[in-house]
Amino acid sequence: MEIQFYKYQGTGNDFIMIDNRNLTFPKENISLIEKMCDRRFGIGADGLILLENDSEQDFKMVYFNSDGNESTMCGNGGRSIVRFAHDLNLIGDETSFMAIDGKHLAKVDKEVVSLEMIDVSEIIQNEDGSLFLNTGSPHHIAMVSEIEHFPIYDFGKEIRYSNQYAPGGTNVNVVEAIDPDHYKVRTYERGVEDETLSCGTGATAVALGMHFLGKAKTNKVHIQIPGGNLMISFHKEGNKYTNIHLIGPAQFVFKGIWKV
Repeated sequence: MEIQFYKYQGTGNDFIMIDNRNLTFPKENISLIEKMCDRRFGIGADGLILLENDSEQDFKMVYFNSDGNESTMCGNGGRSIVRFAHDLNLIGDETSFMAIDGKHLAKVDKEVVSLEMIDVSEIIQNEDGSLFLNTGSPHHIAMVSEIEHFPIYDFGKEIRYSNQYAPGGTNVNVVEAIDPDHYKVRTYERGVEDETLSCGTGATAVALGMHFLGKAKTNKVHIQIPGGNLMISFHKEGNKYTNIHLIGPAQFVFKGIWKV
């Protein structure tokens, strides 16, 4: 069996893309997905994404973490599959697609993809000042100093597996302000179980969290992650954040054949 794959990345968050509209990919094979994502014995990726047909939208996104398990929404993965669908000539410059957290709208402008995220109506502030919210995936947010030297792996792993977020766990973000509307962010991602160069739902969570705390002063927040730069725009209606857009580059890297 041969599987044609494509490699895409969004600010360093990299994905194996497979056109599975014929439903031939064995997505119940966790060990296969894990092996394909392995950076030493496989293609290497933070996750694997299947593009499938949908009865109402242009296509459907099915996302697996690098541990082989199907997971919650991935923002950079969403932007990357839009770029993939555009490259396949499946869509034009605007699209709507279905993901695990519902319908998403997106626009393509050359290499930049703007992805509409789900509305957020609840942000929880913990006793220690940290935040928790769900932007399609769950995120813990903590403010730190000297972020480049912060032990994100140990810190993230401890919180990800803590009783506070059992049994499913959470992604963990640390944040340092550059100015009121510009933040540095590092993220420990569950399912990858390590720091990634970028996390789209995490960047979105941080932007909303900083606005919720009164630190961000406008509805356009710039996020600097190890893999590049993202911008999040949004509206606030009462206690609800709506019209949330995750904006940044998504690029094709290479394609190949995986022989099973």
